[in-house]
Amino acid sequence: MKRALIITYYWPPAGGPGVQRWLKFVKYFREFGVEPIVYVPENPNYPLVDSNFSSEIPSDIEIIKLPINEPYRFAKLFSKKKTKQISSGIISKKEISVMEKLMLYVRGNFFIPDARVGWVKPSVEFLSKYISENAVDVVITTGPPHSLHLIGMQLQKELNVKWIADFRDPWTTIHYHKSLRLNKSSERKHKELEALVLKSADVVVVTSPTTKKEFEMITETPIAVITNGYDISEKINFEMDSGFSISHIGSLLSERNPEVLWKVLSEICKENPDFKNDLQLKFAGAVSEEVKKSLENFKLIDSCKFLGYVSHSEALKLQRQSQVLLLVEINSAETKAIIPGKLFEYLAAMRPIIALGPKESDIEEIITETKSGKFFSYWDDDELMAEILQLYKEFKNGNLGIASEGIEKYSRRELTKQIATLIQN
Repeated sequence: MKRALIITYYWPPAGGPGVQRWLKFVKYFREFGVEPIVYVPENPNYPLVDSNFSSEIPSDIEIIKLPINEPYRFAKLFSKKKTKQISSGIISKKEISVMEKLMLYVRGNFFIPDARVGWVKPSVEFLSKYISENAVDVVITTGPPHSLHLIGMQLQKELNVKWIADFRDPWTTIHYHKSLRLNKSSERKHKELEALVLKSADVVVVTSPTTKKEFEMITETPIAVITNGYDISEKINFEMDSGFSISHIGSLLSERNPEVLWKVLSEICKENPDFKNDLQLKFAGAVSEEVKKSLENFKLIDSCKFLGYVSHSEALKLQRQSQVLLLVEINSAETKAIIPGKLFEYLAAMRPIIALGPKESDIEEIITETKSGKFFSYWDDDELMAEILQLYKEFKNGNLGIASEGIEKYSRRELTKQIATLIQN
């Protein structure tokens, strides 16, 4: 059995999508001949917490920890809310204050590649000693935070151990990278570190085909696409919503504001009183004031239910009982590579998906391939209206559903098998 040392920042009780990828891999690794050892910070600053994830950690795996000093702890003294948003990668371009500008400048230029870079040196010292005393066949780093890749790179250099770098998101092409107010020197250092990591790793893993294409322009290191996925969980008891519910799970912030959808829904409501009475818009997660204002402007606010952050188990139930599931990505070339983790849970929920995002998005290929819904750009208002009217007609006739295909390859167990193969080779 191969022993894999997994270096991750996000681990239970962290909430949100960042924790789930490696928690699920660890859950299934032993089925495929991999013994996981997990290295995490002892005192992390998680913007979201979901204690339910802790129950999924195999009880007998080894977890090693080391304290981390994070600047976000001190930044909270100035603005707790803004610090939480920036530490999550939530950066709004609208109405940015002087304090936010300062925090972003410091974050982008003084902490490269990110605010957890201070954990690199002590982690290398701690793990070098650990590996010298305990057999480890492969080191795996997962980012963001991408500073963790610097730990793996140093361990590989010093100990000649195999190193796999897993990128859950891109590095310098992530949509908020340009918002960090980087000077030319800092921008150059980010790109140099990114290239060094990509060229040094024995294997690079990415979550989307577009990111693979971007990285292939930088390195000749083998790159594998292993997406996020869904877990085959215990039976979920639920009743379908009685109204025509359209549900969005996850953050819906200023730049992720599909006004084309609000416009279409508003127009249908004006033309069809029954549709207006039946319509339910459900939002689980943070919703920005700009989005709420748009919903008010389009006279949809009375149809909305804002649930706030819900646990993962509650989110799974909400997905299954909703008539339609909404997936929204920022309309930007930088987000073509982003495949939200919730997409795969949407597939498992077996409800029709309406997705909006930039043209040539990797999301579109998955939705089309699995026949799980329809993808629209931010300009496809006529096509979007036709799809919603068709879904509503099926809802009224009592036969709203989908017959998706081939979603099994996105199960967490199948994806674990893929990454286990990389570890074994």
